[in-house]
Amino acid sequence: MTILKDKKPGWGQKWPAPAKLNLLLKIIGQRSDGYHLLQTVFQLIDLCDWLIFYPVDDARVFLHKPVPGVKDAENLTIRAANLLKAETGFQGGVCIDVEKNLPMGGGLGGGSSDAATTLVVLNKLWSLELPIRRLMELGVSLGADVPVFVYGHNAWAEGVGESLQKINIPKRWFVIIKPPCHVGTKEVFCMEDLTRDSKPITIAAFNSGCLDNDCLEVVKKLYQPVADALQGLARFGNARLTGTGACVFVQFDDEDSAKSAYIALQKEGREVYLTKGVDISPLQKRLSEVWI
Repeated sequence: MTILKDKKPGWGQKWPAPAKLNLLLKIIGQRSDGYHLLQTVFQLIDLCDWLIFYPVDDARVFLHKPVPGVKDAENLTIRAANLLKAETGFQGGVCIDVEKNLPMGGGLGGGSSDAATTLVVLNKLWSLELPIRRLMELGVSLGADVPVFVYGHNAWAEGVGESLQKINIPKRWFVIIKPPCHVGTKEVFCMEDLTRDSKPITIAAFNSGCLDNDCLEVVKKLYQPVADALQGLARFGNARLTGTGACVFVQFDDEDSAKSAYIALQKEGREVYLTKGVDISPLQKRLSEVWI
């Protein structure tokens, strides 16, 4: 196997895989197959992993360097590329270099976003010409968060997270703490005392201040580090859990206030991130720069 040099636009360039926050999470039911029916709001933020794609002279899909703690067969990036090949019959391969900046197991969607960037960019690089809607459908089979990263906009989501509607969200800054634990999403959704029958709400209710996360109490009970992180953030504002966690966050109206909180939490030795919300995914902006 040899990595090829290809001057075609997109090869060998860095592609963003942004993170997300769940500003709301309601569990309104459960399907017969066990999947939970949700209402959530996806806020894209400017924290990113970065992916580089290199053409190769055979049909292999592989990583330039392995992601610590993740087997290649379970890696969503590799699975996404192989899924594209299976869908289209494409016979080529690719080497993918992943720069991990987003914490794993934190509820920020890092692995799902990496998979979405792989689907979207390889669809272009391999000239497959699948429509975005089909890429979103493929993404659902990889994970419920993948479609929103393919979609590329802040969204109101329903179903299992795949039914998306664009939503306008005021510009905010966010400070995020990653507690020293990894929350098991399956464990949370299997808990008997998890709320599964919340009354559905509307976008208008969200805009009026409904910010509930039905997983919060269960996660706090199961994971003391999450409860501690929420308490540490609470002095700066309304501390919230993203998805099932483990990350928790506070939003700010201005950068200076966010920076002040970020610096204070850094001094306490916490794993903390400072970021701002974006309306459109950095991936969509990059696509428009490379392929006008």
